This record gives sequence, structure tokens and C-alpha cells, in this order.
Amino acid sequence: MTLAEVAGQSLANGAAGTALMHVERAWTGCGTWTTAQDHIRRVVAGPVDAAEHAGLYYGAPAVALLLQAVADRHPRYRAASQTMDEHVLRLTRRRLSNAAARIDREEPAAFAEYDLFYGLTGIGALLLRHHPDSDELTGILRYVVTLATRPRHENGVALPGWWVAHDPDKIMPTPGGHANFGMAHGAAGLLSFLALAAVHGRVVDGQREAISVLTEWFERWRQDGTDGPWWPQWITREELRAGHPAHTRPGRSSWCYGTVGIARALQLAALATDDPQRQHTAEDALAASLTDTQLDRITEPGLCHGIAGIYQTAYRASLNTCGPSIAHRLPALADRLAQHARPLGEEDNNQVDAAGLLTGRAGVELALETARRGTPPHTGWDACLLIT
Repeated sequence: MTLAEVAGQSLANGAAGTALMHVERAWTGCGTWTTAQDHIRRVVAGPVDAAEHAGLYYGAPAVALLLQAVADRHPRYRAASQTMDEHVLRLTRRRLSNAAARIDREEPAAFAEYDLFYGLTGIGALLLRHHPDSDELTGILRYVVTLATRPRHENGVALPGWWVAHDPDKIMPTPGGHANFGMAHGAAGLLSFLALAAVHGRVVDGQREAISVLTEWFERWRQDGTDGPWWPQWITREELRAGHPAHTRPGRSSWCYGTVGIARALQLAALATDDPQRQHTAEDALAASLTDTQLDRITEPGLCHGIAGIYQTAYRASLNTCGPSIAHRLPALADRLAQHARPLGEEDNNQVDAAGLLTGRAGVELALETARRGTPPHTGWDACLLIT
């Protein structure tokens, strides 16, 4: 497979994300279907990768997400969409088998096995929308329940089931591994997935217990600062032993890490379990993260680390709130989003990030489209963020 074909199938930083943006714009009338179809052809021009490393943000699941977004409007894409879905279901069965074997060996998990970007949680988000009654979705739900409720034991220490032995980043060593809190790679993503499934009536044995366990994990590790509650991005073996994070201040908030994504996960969990008090607490935490003091720390425009992801998450949260505090912040957030949306370059200028959904132009444009229209996306593209 050529580098161009690999980049084409990337939702994170390639042509798939850009094509999804053009499909959304075509749906809203801000773009044309001719342009959207041109971009879709770039994505599917070569063989689609359905190997074990494929996930929601790359390969067959990413292409399936794109084709599902357009198939309802253009029936000629339906057959291709159904074929891609079959590849995704087969991939899911293989991934579940591999995960079960790893659990039986009592080895630690890895991001690539369970996370939103490349793991089973991301594939589960896709199946929840388009194959909610499938055995494969049931299998993923049971797998995530296992991660949440069955700790691993190493040298007499109980570690969360999603504990990984590797570092969160090559430049951020975590001797002995770590437990991640974020939406992209950690407990918030697991919690959002289980909660969203429950909200939509997809529940397996142990799921409500798993939601409770994960909610209590966040309550245990919540830190209260002068600017509101916050959570560590991850904890190491030493921090787990000590019972508190080593640092005393939060990192900058964002969708992928920090209060914004975590608070949305906790809000969804409260909705799934009909817990008004916890819903109110989660919404207060999210609103506190949207003050000017907090947002002045945000320097990037993108979905993953920047203002676009904060806006889209806050917008989705505002549709479920029991009070107006989050909705009141949306106009100011939209203004910040517009200010941050500097030109990021065209798709063919060799700037990978400029073309990407997560950190580049496509994601910013999609969030801007939500802000301009004030309505949920036609394509439901933000399901890939696990916020809806």
C-alpha cells in the first residue's frame, strides 16, 4: 500500500477527514455534492486497509464512517457502504478474539487494543450508530465492561483493567505504566461509550456496574482548584500508590484530555443512570472549564487539543443540560473559535496537520459549521469524538 493510500484512509490527518468535512458541507448547502464526491473518490481510490491495526481513525472503519455519512443521500454509495461494514464486522470479531486472548494471558492492555482512535472503543462508537443490534457491538460492550470492572493484579497491586504498560507519549515516561483519564485513550472514552450505549438502549450484563465503577474512579481522583475541578491526564504506579497526583495544577483543558472531555463523559453517565445530582455536578465542572481564564490557555484551533473540540463538546453537552450555564458560554466560545480558525493550508500542500480532522482544517471547519448553524451536524460526524 502506497503512502498516498495510507494517508487517504486516515480520518485523523488525511483525506478521509477532509472528505467528511465536504460531505457535511454538502448536506448543509454550504458546499456541493460534486466536490464531496471528488474527495470521497480520493479516499477509496486504492485498496482499503482492514488489517488488525485498522480502527475508527484509520482504514476500513474510517472509510465506513465516511460512506455511511453519504449513503442516505446518494444510494449509489449504499452497496459500497454495506461491503465496508462487512469488513468492519469481520475486523471486530478478530479484534475481540485477540483481546480475549490477551486477557487470558493476564497481560496489560494497550491503547491500540481499546482506545477511541485505533481500538475497540472507537469501532464500538461506529457500530453503535449503524449496527446497534449486532453481536459484534454486544461483544465490544462486554469487553469494555471487563476492562472497567475486572482489575489486574501485579505484585500485589490492583491495577485498573485499562492500565497500560507503555508510556502515554514517547517524551513522557511513566515507569511501571499508567492509567489514562482522557477521552481519546482512557477512562473517559470507556465511560462515554458505555453511557451512550445505555442511553440508546444497548445494555449488557454488568454495564451499569461498569458505569458506576468508572464514575467513582473520576470522583476519587477529582481535584478541586481555584478555577474549578480538574483531573490528572494520567496517573503512574507511584501516584496510584500515593492516592493523589504528583502535580498540583491541571494541564490545559481540551476534548482529548482534561475537564471538558471528562465532564461530558460524566454528564452522559449521569443521563444513562438517571442521576440528576451527578449530572448537575458534571455540568458545573464543564461550565467552570469554559471561563475566560481557562480558555486563555488554549492556543490551538483544532478538535483534539484546541478550541474546536471544546466548542463541539460544549455544544453537545448544552443539548442535555438541566441548566443554562453551558449554553450561555456558547456565543463567546464561537467567537474564540472564529478567531483561532486561521488558514491551515490546502489538502495538497504537504502539511499533514493542515488537512486533518483532529488537529487541522477539516475539524475546525466542521466545528465552525456547527457554530454557524446552531444545529447538530447532519452527518453526525462528532460521534467519532464520543460526545454524542
